[in-house]
Amino acid sequence: MGSGQVTDWQGKNVTVAGLGVSGIPAAKVLHARGANVTVVNDGDDARARAQAEELQALGIAVRLGDGDTLPDGTELIVTSPGWKPDKPLFAAAREAGVPVWGDVELAWQLRGPDAAPWLAVTGTNGKTTTVQMLASILKAAGLRTAAVGNIGISLLDAVLGEEQYDVLAVELSSYQLHWAPSLRAYSAAVLNLAPDHLDWHGSMEAYARDKGRIYEGNRVACVYNVADKATEDLVREADVEEGCRAIGFTLGTPAPSQLGVVEGILVDRAFVENRQKNAQELAEVADVNPPAPHNIANALAAAALARAYGVPPKAVRDGLRAFTPDAHRIAHVADVDGVAYVDDSKATNTHAAEASLAAYESIVWIAGGLAKGAVFEELVAKSAQRLRAAVLIGADRGLIREALARHAPEVPVVDLDRTDTGAMLAAVQEAKRLAQPGDTVLLAPACASMDMFANYNQRGDAFAEAVRELGAGA
Repeated sequence: MGSGQVTDWQGKNVTVAGLGVSGIPAAKVLHARGANVTVVNDGDDARARAQAEELQALGIAVRLGDGDTLPDGTELIVTSPGWKPDKPLFAAAREAGVPVWGDVELAWQLRGPDAAPWLAVTGTNGKTTTVQMLASILKAAGLRTAAVGNIGISLLDAVLGEEQYDVLAVELSSYQLHWAPSLRAYSAAVLNLAPDHLDWHGSMEAYARDKGRIYEGNRVACVYNVADKATEDLVREADVEEGCRAIGFTLGTPAPSQLGVVEGILVDRAFVENRQKNAQELAEVADVNPPAPHNIANALAAAALARAYGVPPKAVRDGLRAFTPDAHRIAHVADVDGVAYVDDSKATNTHAAEASLAAYESIVWIAGGLAKGAVFEELVAKSAQRLRAAVLIGADRGLIREALARHAPEVPVVDLDRTDTGAMLAAVQEAKRLAQPGDTVLLAPACASMDMFANYNQRGDAFAEAVRELGAGA
């Protein structure tokens, strides 16, 4: 059972690795198609036992507390994307010549003969926003579409459900791409590459290689970031279909076969007649919400994929105007005493925080949390000129404080040594004290949230609530 499409599942011995959000649906789908399914799971807690009971009632075998042993007779493993490639289960599979698929590969294999093509997006940051923008543009063109993958409805539901789609906007993580050997997108984009999830992939090279899989077999366009050479290198290395083109996006003036920005206008010099001389206006920068530089880059990538699919210019503009970003992504909360307060709690790594800081001229920066092994030297060095002051919170704030001392010694720093629920209100009050009219108080933590909060959403909500308290007392 290689990467060719499997049409008959009757009697196939399939092991599903992990009782997760992708594992349970995969087990049910394969069982319904006649496969002999065994689910293996590392954990054996009350939740896992309840999930196991539900599956066993359907006739699906479940092994709890042992995710490392390959069940006898296994012909295929379908794994949850979070399971690391170095697990003993996968080593045993390699030795036995058993293929390993992820949820994305399974969805790709289960598509019908008239299935909707995939416009696929990956990258360290910006994936979700770009896919949502792309879906909005495709809808504005009158196409039946959905944002799927890591967001929205699951890929399995999208390919097996009753809804008929013309085209799908698909967000893919590096984990998912690692386990998707036969995926062939219609067109695809890698937005950027920065160190992330290296504990899972083992090295930056392996991480980049998995991201680059998204370009394999592309038919029309491999979309890359002109400002990030690593993404262009991945296009050069990709094995694509005859006639597929490399299409760049840039915040500057585009060259032929690129999309870019000219005098506040998003323009296309890739999908036009005589691209040496002509450019097609698509939208204004003001049509992008919010018009921060990294978000304009997201819009250009989405536009490139939509244009590769034949979407007219008007739909690009209408789709971008209709798009509303998710909460906690560079969201303007309020203005208090001439100071803007912006929530970018989703900036959970240094690359995302750098993009956020680049959007404003004079910033009181609220940062800190769980560093996950990150270093902050480059981030602080690049952003130092924009910083009015910094307020640091969270477990690993000392790492940011040290980087500020080295690369921005003149920037005032408030180090809040507290992790209680009132810490965010105290941070916002300190930021208000330091800010001057025209400044932006920016929550862009560059760290994960789990030291103090359940997730980045709760952290952003705490920031917004603290700002509202300021406004009430203003």
